[in-house]
Amino acid sequence: MFTGGADGNGHLPRPRRPRRGGLGGGGIGAPPGQGASTVQPHPAAPPCTDYDMAYFRAYSHIGVHEEMLKDHVRTSTYRNAIMHHQDLISGKVVLDVGCGTGVLSIFCAFAGATRVYAVDASDIAIQAMEIVRENELSDKVVVLHGRIEDVIIEEKVDVIVSEWMGYMLLYESMLGSVIFARDKWLKPGGLILPSHASLYMAPITNSQRYHDSVYFWRDVYGIKMSSMMPLAKQCAFMEPSVETISGENVLTWPTVVSQVDCYTIQAQELETIIATFKFTSMLQAPLHGFAFWFDVEFNGPVRQKSKKQANQSLDGNTQNASPSSKKKKPDVSIVLSTAPEDAPTHWQQYW
Repeated sequence: MFTGGADGNGHLPRPRRPRRGGLGGGGIGAPPGQGASTVQPHPAAPPCTDYDMAYFRAYSHIGVHEEMLKDHVRTSTYRNAIMHHQDLISGKVVLDVGCGTGVLSIFCAFAGATRVYAVDASDIAIQAMEIVRENELSDKVVVLHGRIEDVIIEEKVDVIVSEWMGYMLLYESMLGSVIFARDKWLKPGGLILPSHASLYMAPITNSQRYHDSVYFWRDVYGIKMSSMMPLAKQCAFMEPSVETISGENVLTWPTVVSQVDCYTIQAQELETIIATFKFTSMLQAPLHGFAFWFDVEFNGPVRQKSKKQANQSLDGNTQNASPSSKKKKPDVSIVLSTAPEDAPTHWQQYW
C-alpha cells in the first residue's frame, strides 16, 4: 500500500475518516439501558495510537464532511442503496460505522429502522447528535462518540452500514473497523452495505501533466532553466497523486487487483495485496504511470458468495475487466463506481 499521496497540485489529500483507533468509548445521547453492557468485547480492540488521535482531530474539520456530502454520486448512491434494501432495514437495528454527520444513519431511520447506533471517534459526533435532534430522530438514532472498538452496544444488530472506502479503496480506509463490528455485533445472515468492492488498475498516459511538470522549466519568465528538467523528470511522478483521470488517459482495459467480500474478509487479508498483471496497450502513447480506482456493490446477504467462489471469480476475471461490467450483471443491485468513465467523485483516481 502506498505511504503517501498528493492531489493534482501536489498537496496531500485531506484526511477522510478515522482508521482503527481513536477516542475512548462512551455514549453521547444513549437512552438508559442502551449505552451499557456486561458483554465482553469480541474480538479484542487494538490499541489507540498518537497517529489515530491526530487523525480523528483532523477528521473533525467541517470541510472534510462538506466535501463528502457535496459528492452527489457518493451520497445519493448510499441513499438509493438503503432505500433499495428497505425491506431488510425496516423494523431492524442498524450500526453505522464512522457516521460522520450522521447522514447514513438518518437515511436508515427514514427507511424504517427501529434503532440506529451511529458511531464516530472524532468530535463531529457532537454535531451529529445535534443534527439527529434537529430532525427529531433522537428516539431512533443513538450517537456514540468513540472508537467502534471501544463503544459499548448491548445488542446484536441486523445491518451494518459504513462509508469506509479510502483513496485507492484501502488507503486510510475503515474496513478494519467494519470487520471488527461485523464479528462482534452482526447477527448471522445480517446485511452489510456496501457488501463487495473491487480495486482496478490500468496503465495511463498523461502528457499534459508531464508537460506541466517537466517542460515548464524550459522558459520561466524569460529565464532558461532547462538544467532543472532532469530533476523535474525524476520528481514528476515520484509520489502518488490523487486527481481526476479522463477515460481518454487509460491505455487499455483495467485489471482487477483485489476484491473484497465484506461478509467474509478477515483483517489479516488487508495487510498485503499481491496481484499479477499483463497489459497490452490499445493506443500508441507514452506510459506515464498506473491508475487505480474502485467500485463497491450493495448486495443483500442472500447474494453473498463463499470465499472459494469469490476466489474463483477473481482468478477468472483479472484481465480485460471492463470497469462497468458489474453494472450489467443482473445479480448486482446498485454500484458506486469511481472509474474514469463514470461521473466524478471526491475519491477521484489514484496514480
